Amino acid sequence: MSHSSSHGTDGRELFGHPAGLYLLFSTELWERFSYYAMRALLVLYLTDTVTSGGLGWSQGEALQLYGIFTGLVFVTPIFGGALADNWLGARRSILIGGLIMAAGQFVLAIPSASSGFDAETLLYVGLGLLVIGNGLFKPNISTMVGGLYAQGDHRRDGAFTIFYMGINIGALISGIVAGSMAEGYGWNAGFLVAGIGMLLAVAIQLIFAPRHLGDLGVEPIARREARLSKNTTSKTPLTREERDRIKVIMVLGLFTILFWAGFEQGGGLMALYAQDYTDRMLMGFEVPAAWFQSLNPLFIIILSPLLAGLWSRMKDREPSSPVKFAFGLIFLGVGFVCMIGAVLEQQTAGSASMMWLVGAFFFHTLGELCLSPVGLSMVTKLSPVRMGALMMGAWFAFIALANYLAGMIGSLVGEAGAMSVFGGIAITGVLGGLLLLVFAGKLVDWMHGAESRHAPLNTQLNED
Repeated sequence: MSHSSSHGTDGRELFGHPAGLYLLFSTELWERFSYYAMRALLVLYLTDTVTSGGLGWSQGEALQLYGIFTGLVFVTPIFGGALADNWLGARRSILIGGLIMAAGQFVLAIPSASSGFDAETLLYVGLGLLVIGNGLFKPNISTMVGGLYAQGDHRRDGAFTIFYMGINIGALISGIVAGSMAEGYGWNAGFLVAGIGMLLAVAIQLIFAPRHLGDLGVEPIARREARLSKNTTSKTPLTREERDRIKVIMVLGLFTILFWAGFEQGGGLMALYAQDYTDRMLMGFEVPAAWFQSLNPLFIIILSPLLAGLWSRMKDREPSSPVKFAFGLIFLGVGFVCMIGAVLEQQTAGSASMMWLVGAFFFHTLGELCLSPVGLSMVTKLSPVRMGALMMGAWFAFIALANYLAGMIGSLVGEAGAMSVFGGIAITGVLGGLLLLVFAGKLVDWMHGAESRHAPLNTQLNED
């Protein structure tokens, strides 16, 4: 293969990044469209009355299932990552996972009345297929983004921010399209649209990958490492440096749990708050509750380029990953201060202004951008090569636990009340962020030069 890139890609660049990045961006865009379309509808579908086509569950039951489902979605990538590293290869994993997920969405779209199947059976089969397919898809597309860049390539953080934008364009249109379809034609139509989005992702990957990705992700990485070094690399013990770097991933993983357990209230408790306690009238038009799910991706699309630009303009003064994580947690806390405002207004006026929710989603999004793409990039930077997809899977496992906790926390609202749930998350977020600022310098030391160009923590804090 006489191509200019190490992976046999066609070597073409677009806006300073390999063309393959935009292919992975498009695949992920449609996969996330599919996932978020379903996520925007799930709790509302479960709690809708049976006569309106819903399942008539209580809010507590719906939020618990939501927590278990979104939790499992982030657990299965550990197995999917290991399968890809050792046997399937990332490319094949993405295609198989994509097809299984499309099948899951189509099962959810089957109308139980006319098909003779029980609605709850269809629900569990559909969600089960989504969980399995997602496990094969999710860790491998992220590691392939990292695989487009050589070790030490300074464009990697920026690449993950661009990739993250793809995720959120998909999420933005999904809430509006699926919400409108469900409103006009029933819940099944919303799930059907999600399945079509998933098939588009698979089609894009099948048609364009050979040209723009070459052989990236075709051979399982553990097998390739073993072949290149002519001995079983997988048996080589980890060096002290590799162990320290894995420690950083694990410590930041714990703070990631804190962040997502709060953030994921957006699809559960805050979705129900928008539905039941928010004045959604705007110039005579009632804004559908599912549309609020599009605020987060909308803000990401607006803020991503601004933040990516800010990091590159700061050059040597750019904060280290642990400091960015700390900011993320503090912004999460500020977002929940807005939700406290919403509860106070609702208690006095009967319903809360939409602007409280808009404010909360804005600060949550700022926090997410300081933490999520930075985390993905950091895992590809710090993981030993032979464990790339496995470590990405482990990273998603932290998020899994957070999603499960989010469902549990959200379901407490019946006993504790919205004020104590929102207030508790606000305090935890800010305190977690401050704690991480204290230890950030030590974590950078453990990275052993992966982020050596960053200014020391004390100068960052003074300059901020």
